Amino acid sequence: MAHSRRSVLPPSRIPSRTGMASLIATAALLACGVAQPAAAAPPPTAPAEDAAIGAATDGGSPADVSTFSGEWNGPWTISFLPDGRSALATERYTHRVVRLGLDGSKQQLGMVPNTLTDPVQLPGQGQGLSQGKGGLLGVAPSPTWDGTTDKRVFFMHTTASDTRVARMSYDGTSLSDYTTVLGGIQRGGDHNGGKLAFGPDGYLYVSTGDARQPKLAQDMQSLNGKILRITETGAAAPGNPFGDRVYSYGHRNPQGLAWDRNGRLWAAEIGEDTWDELNLIKPGANYGWPTCEGACNVAGMTNPMMTWTPAEGVPSQLAIVRNVIYVSTLRGQRLWRVPIDGNSERVGSATPFFNRTYGRLRPIAKVPGADELWLGTNGRGTDKDQILKVTIK
Repeated sequence: MAHSRRSVLPPSRIPSRTGMASLIATAALLACGVAQPAAAAPPPTAPAEDAAIGAATDGGSPADVSTFSGEWNGPWTISFLPDGRSALATERYTHRVVRLGLDGSKQQLGMVPNTLTDPVQLPGQGQGLSQGKGGLLGVAPSPTWDGTTDKRVFFMHTTASDTRVARMSYDGTSLSDYTTVLGGIQRGGDHNGGKLAFGPDGYLYVSTGDARQPKLAQDMQSLNGKILRITETGAAAPGNPFGDRVYSYGHRNPQGLAWDRNGRLWAAEIGEDTWDELNLIKPGANYGWPTCEGACNVAGMTNPMMTWTPAEGVPSQLAIVRNVIYVSTLRGQRLWRVPIDGNSERVGSATPFFNRTYGRLRPIAKVPGADELWLGTNGRGTDKDQILKVTIK
């Protein structure tokens, strides 16, 4: 398959803290500490020798980009199967699931039942508050998926009444056997979160939005405005900080999750009118919404590691290659490169790539075993979105 390719010239670097109202990097670990509940399980960590080896290979930047796969309709996320030879991708509005191979081949696997994107009137929200912009969101295959003894694949999507996590069977050919794993998450416009990812600990992490009801982010009885950590049956994972499904709270609309080489969880979060955020997620921590948007000095609130203005951000998802975080953005229409400072919890200066070259950017995934990213465009029109291959050198 022929792919168009171009070399990437490194743009000027942007300091992590600047006088412009365009970008802030919070270099401090946590400007406002949160006491961790005694029951909280620590995040998984890598052996010290692995971290030392990784430090020697840190860095790199986008060097080449090519059009890897075309004729997509609003791809939302990309998640590789355990063998690393192909990935599953979702299309938000068509509700289709596609398998994309390393050779660029595409296989339509079917659709996720009960998915509703069109606006619906939800109980108790009054006239004029119909909720649309949901659809088929995240996908995460079981870490032991092989298509025979383990066929489990997990999806996050909106229905007529809620946002939910569902499980289906995928035998390598088609999808079947839809089962709700976790329902009752309120849906609300485009504040549905939607990312699913299995962590290094083998548990499923779920990002949920505030459903356009900001108070839910601080409501510990609600599943909204949270990052959840659950088992494959939907139960609370052992060691969660509050003994329920909640891993962290105070989120507005987190859509990107990824772990660094030390097993630490990072999240990209869409803010309201002022700041979008890159957060280092700690168990039991409160990330401030709606009291705080961006950094603030409020006791008990955890500040972001970096913020962007909406014009440069609206970050959707993220991936990590060689200890560097790459964040795709929608309104900003660029890919941000944010290096982690060695094994510390600090980040360095951010650098933008592909500024308005490809339009809105949403799904992003590291290609297993390679210093490459798959990066998807979003909203170009019917059959006009693309999956790009970005080589890191």
